[in-house]
Amino acid sequence: MNFLQNNKFNTKLKNVFFLVFSMFLLCSCFTTFAQKKYTIVLDAGHGGKDPGNLGNGYKEKDIVLKVALIVGESLSKNKDVRVIYTRKGDTYPDLWKRGEIANTAQADLFVSIHCDSHTSNAYGAGTFVLGLRGNKKNLEIAKRENASILLYEDNYKEKYKGFDPNSAESVIGLSLLQEENLDKSLEIASLIQNNFTFKLKRNNRKVKQDNFQVLRETIMPSVLVELGFLTNKTEGRYLNSKKGQQQMGKSIADAITNYIGNLKMNTVVEEVVQNTEIDAESTPDIAQKEVEFKVQIASGKNKIPTKSYNFKGLKNIQRVKLGSYHKYYYGVSSSYQEVQKSLLIAKEKGYKTAFIVAFKNGEKVSVKEVNKMP
Repeated sequence: MNFLQNNKFNTKLKNVFFLVFSMFLLCSCFTTFAQKKYTIVLDAGHGGKDPGNLGNGYKEKDIVLKVALIVGESLSKNKDVRVIYTRKGDTYPDLWKRGEIANTAQADLFVSIHCDSHTSNAYGAGTFVLGLRGNKKNLEIAKRENASILLYEDNYKEKYKGFDPNSAESVIGLSLLQEENLDKSLEIASLIQNNFTFKLKRNNRKVKQDNFQVLRETIMPSVLVELGFLTNKTEGRYLNSKKGQQQMGKSIADAITNYIGNLKMNTVVEEVVQNTEIDAESTPDIAQKEVEFKVQIASGKNKIPTKSYNFKGLKNIQRVKLGSYHKYYYGVSSSYQEVQKSLLIAKEKGYKTAFIVAFKNGEKVSVKEVNKMP
């Protein structure tokens, strides 16, 4: 009797074990093949004690919050997207805190939303990425947005060491990591701006680069959107309306959705084309090297022949297709010292925004981390 009972017990035990083990394998498979979640941080500019600009009596802080919430609501319908807000009410997070929220979340994208103002009757929407000062007008916009540091933040000198929001010199310098993110920032900025211009027929103030502190604080692709001018009566009325906010919010959300789609495609290199002018005997076989450095000089949807006359005389250009974009590289080398020389040459030729990227075993990696390797 005991023998039979033991056999029944062992059989039950085996069945339970098999069930648990099967569930473990099933969970492991789901964990392994689960779709990556893309974290998007939405930053409604100003807020709380900082009203932003008050053109025609409208409050920038209220308008941009409503638009940010519309963007987030739309994106949240996508199961692959996680939305985080720097504020969901009438509060004022310091500029450094907004960046910290995005950095802590290891966000894939940071979007800061604002409205512009001007003493003239200027109008139109524009999108900014972090970069060197483009011109005096752009600098004035950056100074206005950065002024919140002086007006509403305590101990700003300690929080933002070495940064003067009113200084043109503070515009000069980007961290290496931010330079590596510039390409993706320009991509999402272009998608947003195209939606404003071609879908909504807003006046195109284009994609520009400048020194916004809120963008300096982030370590991922980041953009700052100027929805339009509250100081322009017609545009201010539009941005303060439910229709205007819905349209602008949807345009931003659609652009972000397209950007995420591009990120998914860009995980695989589809095509690599070397310039036929390369001398195979005199050029080292860098394809076999574990790490290689390149100078990225251009990126766009147009497929340009890699002839020197198309690149201001630069030879040995490499074209790589990622998704729908073509990236153009110069000075491919396994030596960081050599690629630094190539960067100087590219900038002397007029590619002022060129920057160094690194690849390890064909995958893009941080230049900073590669240089830390023994």
